[in-house]
Amino acid sequence: MRQFTAVVNPTAGGSTGAAALLAVARLLREAGAELETEYSRSLAHAHDIARQAGERGRVVLAVGGDGITGRVGGALSGTGALFGLVPAGRGNDFARALGLPADPVGLARVLLHHEPRPVDAIEVSSALHDRTVVLGSVYAGVDALANRRANQARLLRGTASYYAGGLRAVATWRPVRYRVTVDGEEHSHTGYTVVAANSGYYGSGRLIAPDARLDDGLLDVVMIREAPRLLFFALMNELRSGAHVHRPEVRVLRGREIRVEADRTVPYGADGEVEAQLPVTARVLPGALRVLS
Repeated sequence: MRQFTAVVNPTAGGSTGAAALLAVARLLREAGAELETEYSRSLAHAHDIARQAGERGRVVLAVGGDGITGRVGGALSGTGALFGLVPAGRGNDFARALGLPADPVGLARVLLHHEPRPVDAIEVSSALHDRTVVLGSVYAGVDALANRRANQARLLRGTASYYAGGLRAVATWRPVRYRVTVDGEEHSHTGYTVVAANSGYYGSGRLIAPDARLDDGLLDVVMIREAPRLLFFALMNELRSGAHVHRPEVRVLRGREIRVEADRTVPYGADGEVEAQLPVTARVLPGALRVLS
């Protein structure tokens, strides 16, 4: 029987992390599994807890949103330890990409009985930020600014906070001149954002890269170029279905290593939490993480 360590973000999704774990924990224990719970003080603390639990041979559960999911999964990448999720955040985009059931019974069944599958991770490095490993995507531009504002929102939750943050960010955004290098080949791009996606989803269910796969050893590079603001808002709405990729303002490339630079100070983010400034390099780590899904 599997032994679990749950790493809980106590503030995820409006303090719902612990509540989400309770129902799943009861089912795991009723099935005979051992479960210990650790509450993280920060993402760095969550990383350390996860690494130590994995070294003890335990299945490590990330309880919260995409931030703690990315940090815990990143800590376990390349170690062989088993990783599981109890989604309880605003976005839950990596859980969505994995197709995890939303109900406690279905989720407990996955954690107890399903075999792990190998998925890719992303190594993120920058001269101005410590090297880290994340799972979903790295995004540089207006979406990073929107995500920062969504994280600062107090009255709105979930998709509403991301949408409101996006409106505020776009209203003041000036197109950026990017240099995007994909596997050694340079591409010039002027516009709103560059996204290096392992998971198809980001921003609370927005399908930024509909053809991205978690286990293909590649990152999908989505570039949204300069366009009138009204058109950009229409494009934002199309992110719900992934239809935006058919517009001429959107270009999609694929590669193993992506470097993004800009002609001015531009923020980038990763998995909803990592915040820094360009330049940044994202490199895929094929099959680095064993996840229960």
